[in-house]
Amino acid sequence: MPELPEVETVRRTLNQLVQGKTIESVSVHLRRIIQLPEEADEFRLLLEGQTIQSIERRGKFLLFKMDDFTLVSHLRMEGRYGLYDKNDPLELHTHVVFHFSDGSELRYKDVRQFGTMHVFPKGRELEEKPLVKLGLEPLDESFTLEAFLAKLSGRTTKIKPLLLNQEYIVGLGNIYVDESLFLAGIHPERETSSLSSAELAALYEAIVKTLNEAVAVGGSSVKSYVNGQGEIGMFQHQLKMYGRKGEACPDCGHEIEKTVVGGRGTHFCPNCQPLERKRVRRTKP
Repeated sequence: MPELPEVETVRRTLNQLVQGKTIESVSVHLRRIIQLPEEADEFRLLLEGQTIQSIERRGKFLLFKMDDFTLVSHLRMEGRYGLYDKNDPLELHTHVVFHFSDGSELRYKDVRQFGTMHVFPKGRELEEKPLVKLGLEPLDESFTLEAFLAKLSGRTTKIKPLLLNQEYIVGLGNIYVDESLFLAGIHPERETSSLSSAELAALYEAIVKTLNEAVAVGGSSVKSYVNGQGEIGMFQHQLKMYGRKGEACPDCGHEIEKTVVGGRGTHFCPNCQPLERKRVRRTKP
């Protein structure tokens, strides 16, 4: 957490809150959040006087587009942004503060301290780590069935670890992979090369459908996720597999099972998602 729908929701919220604001100064309270440049003082100097033109997203990364630079921010497990008045008390675990010229502040909080920030000259951010090797963007027009099939062609790894690999499809994490595989009727341990054209088409449709539905309701708040205004997402109420071990499958009534695939806890229905190919469940229109 957060995955693509949650990061997309944060992006949309932050565009409403801070687009057009000018950074007067920056306070860094935890040095290791800043990955590039190497010195926190240089990070501060680069961003002083910069106006936020827009906030975009690449996979699970937020891209703060400014006059001359792009700030690439990864929330990791529990990173979050919030807009405050400069006189509001600084809360615990606040690690980076962007002080705006209008007296407001964008504060980055991170209990787990796993989040990262990189600053690049504008236009260079896609040419270097951490963005350079990212795969297909599933909410972009370029994410066609043909592109999806080409990306997965010839891969022999199990389908769930492949979908979690950001070099193939970006933004998918444990929640939405489990949900998409269930919707497509595919067992998470199936080898990718064993999937038929019909199964891959069903999986493609399931990924697009699941992500769009999650974005529409602000993502899933299964742990600590909130958007930039402190609001939780609502898609957790629509989850059919993730976190439902021992419950009845909503489609067939069979008990939902949990296993470990590629080191990740994985929920599936053994009846609707047989390990041996039996049938294809297409997504509902």
